[in-house]
Amino acid sequence: MTDTPQLGFDTLQVHAGARPDPATGARQVPICQTTAYVFRDAEHAAALFNLQEVGYIYSRLTNPTVAALQERIATLEGGVGGVCCSSGHAAQIMALFPLMQPGRNIVASSRLYGGTVTQFSQTIKRFGWSAKFVDFDDHDAVAAAIDDDTRAVFCEAIANPGGHITDLDAISAISDAAGIPLIVDNTSATPYLCRPIEHGATLVVHSTTKYLTGNGTVTGGCIVDSGKFDWAANDKFPSLSQPEPAYHGLVFADTFGPMAFTFHGIAIGLRDLGMTMNPQAAHYTLMGIETLSLRMDRHVQNAMTIAQWLKDDPRIDDVTYAGLPTSPYAHLVPKICPKGAGGLFTIAVKGGYDACVKLVDSLEIFSHVANLGDTRSLVIHSASTTHRQLSPEQQKAAGAGPNIVRLSIGIEDAKDLIADLDQALAKAVG
Repeated sequence: MTDTPQLGFDTLQVHAGARPDPATGARQVPICQTTAYVFRDAEHAAALFNLQEVGYIYSRLTNPTVAALQERIATLEGGVGGVCCSSGHAAQIMALFPLMQPGRNIVASSRLYGGTVTQFSQTIKRFGWSAKFVDFDDHDAVAAAIDDDTRAVFCEAIANPGGHITDLDAISAISDAAGIPLIVDNTSATPYLCRPIEHGATLVVHSTTKYLTGNGTVTGGCIVDSGKFDWAANDKFPSLSQPEPAYHGLVFADTFGPMAFTFHGIAIGLRDLGMTMNPQAAHYTLMGIETLSLRMDRHVQNAMTIAQWLKDDPRIDDVTYAGLPTSPYAHLVPKICPKGAGGLFTIAVKGGYDACVKLVDSLEIFSHVANLGDTRSLVIHSASTTHRQLSPEQQKAAGAGPNIVRLSIGIEDAKDLIADLDQALAKAVG
C-alpha cells in the first residue's frame, strides 16, 4: 500500500502493510513465530541468497509480521522502504552502519536524548567513528562543523527532553549542499505530526517503543529510507556505491536504485549485526499504530492545556513546550508540526535538584519511568537518570539541567493530571 498516497493517514495507519492472510483469511496480521522458511527448491533458495528474488530466508533477516510493520511505517513516513530492528538505539547504529568508516564523523544536534548523546560521544568511538555536537538553532555553526570526513547530519524533529523543534528545511539545505544525508529521529513527533522526508530528510529513525506502539509493552526501532539520495553521486559511501564482496560484487546502488539503503540494511545490517525485531513486538506495534492519530491528537490537546497551566504557576520558572505562543519555537510549529507540537516538554522547577526529586516522588497519576510516548503520563528527572552520564555542560546543552523535569503527557483527563501536578508541586516547592 506504499503506492496509494491518495488514502488518508487514518486509513493508512490501519491498512498499510496489512492484507488478509492468503492461507487462513485472517484479517489481523498474523504473528509468524518462526525462525526459518521452507524453500520451494534449491534454485529458489539460491535466488534468495543471491538477492535475485525477494522472500523469506531466516527471521534474523526477514519475517512476514515484521515486514508488514516495515511497510506500514514507511508508508506513513512517505518513504520507499523500512528496516525494523530491536530498539531505537539499534536503529541509530543501523542507520549509520552503511555510511560510516573508521575516521569518519557525524554532525549531531546537542539537543538529543541522553542515551543518544552517550552512544554518539562514547560508544561509536569503538568503531572509529566520532560525532560533533552543535546547537542546531545556529545554522552557520552546523554548516561550519561539516568537513570532508562528515558522512551524516543527525537531529530530532521534536527534541527529547525539551520538545524543541528543529527547522528541518534549513538543516536539510545545509546537508544537501554538503552532499551528505540528513538523518532525523522522528520518535517524539511520529509521522502524524511531522513528515521529515517532506522537509528534506534522507533517513528517518524511530524508537517504535514510544508513540508508535503507545502502550509500553515492547521495544523496537525502525529506519525509513526516503529513496531520494544518490549514493553513487560521489565516493563517500562505498558500502552502497561500490561492489559488495559478500554478494559477488553486487553494487547496491546500481541493483536496487532508490531501495539501495533498505536492501543493504536487511542483507548486510541485519545479517551481520543481528539487531532483529521479534514478530511479537512487531504485532504489538502494528496494533498500536492503528490508533496513532487518535492518541496523538489527545496527547497534543492535553500537553497544551497542562503547559499553559504550568506556565502561569509561580512554582515553575520555565516551560519548554513549543506549542505555547511564547516559545521561541512557536513559529516552527505550523511549518514542521502543523498538527501540534507533541506531548513532550520540560519544566524548570523552583528549588532546583532537590525540589525536582521531591516532585517526582510525590506524583501519583504520573508514572516515574525511563520512557515516553505512553498512553499514561510519565515523568522523569533527566539529570539524575537518562542524562546522568553526561557532564553538567552536556546536560545543560541537552535541556536536562539539574532543575529540569521531563513530562510526557498521556491521554488521561487533563484536569486529573493538573490536580496531580498541583499536589506534588505543593509538597516539592510549597
